Amino acid sequence: MPGPRFLTLPDVADTLNVSLSQVKALVRSGELPGIKLGGRGVWRVEATELEAYIQRMYARTRESLHQGEEPR
Repeated sequence: MPGPRFLTLPDVADTLNVSLSQVKALVRSGELPGIKLGGRGVWRVEATELEAYIQRMYARTRESLHQGEEPR
């Protein structure tokens, strides 16, 4: 059974193993698309958008490694 369609920002932070503030910055910048829902304006990230973001980061990492950058 698939997981939920939309994830909370803390769920995204947990999945990426980063801080909540880093996820908020990604959403604010538009690098990770999110939507604001309801009267209280809670943020959610669609699971497919999170997966697309992860794939973009893999591609970006592969490019940087091919250009000779060393992993940190």
